[in-house]
This record gives sequence, structure tokens and C-alpha cells, in this order.
Amino acid sequence: MKILLSDLAMRGLSKDIARVMGSRPFECVSFEDAVASGRRDFDVAFVSRDVTGLSTKHELAPSLKACYQVLEESPNLRWVHIHSAGADRDVYVRLKAKGVQVATSSGANAEVVAQTALAGLLALSRKFPELIHAMHAKKWAPLLGSQLPPDLSGQTALLVGWGPIAQRVAQFLTMLGLRLKVVRQQVQSESFAKSASHSPQPEMLTFEAIDSALPTTDWVILMCPLTPKTRGLINSRRLNLLPPGAGLVNVSRGEVVVERDLIEALQNGSLGSAYLDVFEHEPLPPTSPLWNLPNVILTPHSAGFSAGNELRVSHMFLDNLASWAFE
Repeated sequence: MKILLSDLAMRGLSKDIARVMGSRPFECVSFEDAVASGRRDFDVAFVSRDVTGLSTKHELAPSLKACYQVLEESPNLRWVHIHSAGADRDVYVRLKAKGVQVATSSGANAEVVAQTALAGLLALSRKFPELIHAMHAKKWAPLLGSQLPPDLSGQTALLVGWGPIAQRVAQFLTMLGLRLKVVRQQVQSESFAKSASHSPQPEMLTFEAIDSALPTTDWVILMCPLTPKTRGLINSRRLNLLPPGAGLVNVSRGEVVVERDLIEALQNGSLGSAYLDVFEHEPLPPTSPLWNLPNVILTPHSAGFSAGNELRVSHMFLDNLASWAFE
């Protein structure tokens, strides 16, 4: 078996891969060597974070393009493990169409993303953008009078998606006293958290019922994969269904939201605020009005970044390698 991975990953995982493979013959080859030598005889590949680097799915560095070319030109390739939770990059779509199994690292950064989503919601609810702006202007501007933020307890959050990230966010928000509604593919009556077994359970909805939920929703939190059903899910019509002052948190994919509609809603005040970690095009162009909106917090698709992610992703790869190699 010939295993393709980065030079960095090969140096860090060579002993673990040997342990997993046991007596089965294998060879590890780095992406760097494969690009330089023109080899295309790989069975398995591990695309770790260092391979992707600072590239986005919209703008690829030449080195990443070369790595993707190796993957697509390897006729024996049967399985690829990727560091991300989503597999919507074009190269993975094409590989899957050819019959290559693409395994994601879903769940590896769920705790980190959930914490980031919560931080964004809390910052917006406590009007941190306004307070930070006043701080930079050296202006003493307490939130008094009409500016007083409403209590979070008793508000309603609509969670779009029900994977590991959303379930952790549900735990956080339940502890803060919010009412929860969940939009998911199929409605099931399962408990979302053993530790919250005595707390009110979220109301489960299908995507077809989302419109009926929006008028009573204070926070929309997007944590769903990008699919034909979720692409453009939040558009002008649905933003206008939200009550005045509602907030949006997006840690899923930028294409889940129609960005021009979102900008218009934020500019005209029909949407109160937004925390955005993902965008229709990444990096977000310097010309985007989102950079200058006072009711918006932006982060560069980094909600899931954490020092512990690399180890968690590597363990997932090794576990999958063990299962795949001996199935």
C-alpha cells in the first residue's frame, strides 16, 4: 500500500502508521516528493492542515494546486482523509464522482467551533462591537437607556444543523436559558444531551418548516453542511421574516447565506447584527461592505482553529487507516 501525505505529517506519524499497518507492506511518500518526481501510484492520501495552508477553496496556492493534481491523476487512489469537517471543495467532489472515498474529520474541532459560535453570539448580545468602537474612539459610552441589550434568557435560537457542533452549542445555550429550535434533515425525538436531561428539549423542525419558525427567532445559528438544500438558504425573504433586532451567526459555509441580501438587511436595520466566520468568496474581498458595518463581527474562517486540532485529526486518520487497511 502506498500512502501519500505531507512531509510534516510523515515525520510526525511514521511510527504510528507502522504500528497500525503491522506486518502489511506499505510505503509513505510525501506530497512534496510526489509533485517533484511525478509519481501517481498512491492508494491512500492524508490531506492535513499544512497541505491546505492559507489557501481557501476559492483561491488556491500553486503548491496546493500541485497536490490536488497528484490526487486527481492517481488512478489507484481509493481513499482520502481530509482535515476539514466539510468535503465541498471542488477537488473532493470530483474525486467522489470517480469513486474515491473521501473521509472528513467531522467532530475534530466541534468543541472549538461551538465555543467560537457562542463567543460570537455573546459578543453581539452584549453589544461588544459598539463598545469596542467607543473604546477605540476613547469615548465613555455606557449602554444605557434605549441602548440596553435585552436579556438572553428567554430568547429563542434557531439552530440550523444538528451535528456535533450544533449539539454542543445547544448545551451552552440551554445553560444560558434560551429556548431552542433545531432545523435538520429528519426530525427524531432523541435527547440531545444527557447532562441536560432535565432541561427543555429543543423543538425539532425540518427544512420545510423553517419559514414558520423565523418570526419568533431571536438568533439564527448556521452549523449545517453545504448541500443543494442549504445553498442560499438564508436569503432576503427569510431575513425579512425575522423580528427586528434578530442576530445571525454563521460558522457553516458562506454560500448558505445570500451575501448581498445579508448586507442589505444589516445596512437597513432589518437584521440587528451578525457574526460571520465564512463568506461566499474567501478571502473576503477588501471592497465588501461587511468590513465596515458597525453591527458585524468578522473572522477569517478560523472558528475551528486550535492548537489541539492537528492531533485530533491525526488520530482520526490513523483510526480510519486501521479500519480501511484491514477491512
